[in-house]
Amino acid sequence: MSETNEISGHSGELAVHVARAHGVETMFTLSGAHVFPMYDGAVKTQQEGQGPPMRLLDVRHEQTAAFAAEATGKLTRVPGLAVLTAGPGVTNGISAIAQAQFAGSPMVVVGGRAPQNRWGTGSLQELDQPPIIAPVAKAARTLMTAGEVAAGMDEAFTLARSSHRGPVFVDVPMDEFFNSASGSAATGEGTRVEPDADAINAVARLLAQAQRPVLILGTDVWADHAESAALRFVEDLGIPTLTNGMGRGVIPGGHRSLVTKARGAALSGADLVVVVGTPLDFRLGYGLFGGPDKNPQGEFARVVHIADSPGQVSSHAELAASVSGDLTTVLDGLQAAIERGDKPDWSAWSDQLADQVRAAAERDAQLLTAEADPIHPARIYGELVPRLEDDSVVIGDGGDFVSFAGKYVEPKRPGGWLDPGPYGCLGAGLGAAIAARIARPSAQVTLLLGDGAAGFSLMDVDTLVRHDLPVVMVMGNNSAWGLEKGPMQMLYGYDVAADLGQRTPYDDVVKALGGAGETVSDPKEIGPALDRAYAAGVPYLVNVITDVEAAYPRSTFGI
Repeated sequence: MSETNEISGHSGELAVHVARAHGVETMFTLSGAHVFPMYDGAVKTQQEGQGPPMRLLDVRHEQTAAFAAEATGKLTRVPGLAVLTAGPGVTNGISAIAQAQFAGSPMVVVGGRAPQNRWGTGSLQELDQPPIIAPVAKAARTLMTAGEVAAGMDEAFTLARSSHRGPVFVDVPMDEFFNSASGSAATGEGTRVEPDADAINAVARLLAQAQRPVLILGTDVWADHAESAALRFVEDLGIPTLTNGMGRGVIPGGHRSLVTKARGAALSGADLVVVVGTPLDFRLGYGLFGGPDKNPQGEFARVVHIADSPGQVSSHAELAASVSGDLTTVLDGLQAAIERGDKPDWSAWSDQLADQVRAAAERDAQLLTAEADPIHPARIYGELVPRLEDDSVVIGDGGDFVSFAGKYVEPKRPGGWLDPGPYGCLGAGLGAAIAARIARPSAQVTLLLGDGAAGFSLMDVDTLVRHDLPVVMVMGNNSAWGLEKGPMQMLYGYDVAADLGQRTPYDDVVKALGGAGETVSDPKEIGPALDRAYAAGVPYLVNVITDVEAAYPRSTFGI
């Protein structure tokens, strides 16, 4: 049910009232005259003292504002809000909008726009923005008059939070932003899809017949509020499970059914793979599991794809079955359907994978405690993982260094892992850290940075300092674009455009901006440095010098 309130004021006030009605509490922005009315609307909500105020958080680059809004949508499951001034302000936010589209992150971006009464005469930053953004958003439109703003904003927020979630862009001509009108602000949820019962039963039959099933839980399990249903399903049936994206933590680290450390064995040996809430893209072998080069039987696993909406079901993979719709309804329906028959016994398969997990953990221990000089990146995680609290939010922004995090960090709770998702966009980390510190004020927030990724956004440490947002940043500094250096050497026998400054003291940059930090080159000093960082109460960078030759052993380059 939704509640509707009549509102009036200039367009900025109307937009802010609608955003607040949808649960938005923070506006991420970088100052620009085209969107001044939005700021005035936020200031007036703070003065009113009724309900939550609209917090204004200004950054140093529009990309950071948009990445912060995208991360807010992921963490809170309420659309994040970025307000970007016209022209370059809007285009600076496009990478974050594209990331939200690929990751299914609910967000609304409000752009300034040159005044309509001057359109076509060459006023400052005159650009028709929606056609540029439309290919990477759920919708992009101009609200041409003040009278369209309230309804248009409500439509934008509703669409952004409806399955399948994603970014929505609107802009408002500057002259109309200052004009006044009336409208309504309605509180409500987005729309969801009701799954087909026959399709659920078909998947249940496949699961009942399977001898070696594997379940994969992705970002949309969290986004669709299905984390409790997913954990019930796994614990009741004892099905071996892998997670990716924000599906990480839905099955807590250390759980017997979580077989991340035996991923290769699980996917190559499975006879049925059920993928829930994530695309069958390069991260999942495009939906091909097993096959002649993977297991003795030479068979490919049957594949089931479960998505929150029909448009997300794979069209390229050969599927044994599929279901689309509200993921809690699907998972609970599957569990009930399976329990109506003879409950399958997958204990032998689970035991086999559990043995693989234990063996992998023993192998990992050697790298996690390595005394190598230069430092092996895994040693950082050997020190970091024991220090991560259960409520920790871990953010990955990097290539090889963050790939190691995916291998070693297993969150204890859902909603505590942020990475760029399938779009693979570097530079999202500072925005995500800002969002995480605001969305989870009492949680431990850790940003994992490659030294390459840091170059995109490290200036926004200034934003952390100005707004008193303490975050611990842990950098794997190998003085290179590691994800490109190794493959180029493999292809050509040499590399170019892959090296960065040697042992750059990025912690000095953080200190210059008002934070703190230190450089670490001795593996024994990593742990004490992390302890100092978490105790500091300010933005703190632990700049760890790592071995450029210690590349992550990846099985795909994403093509």
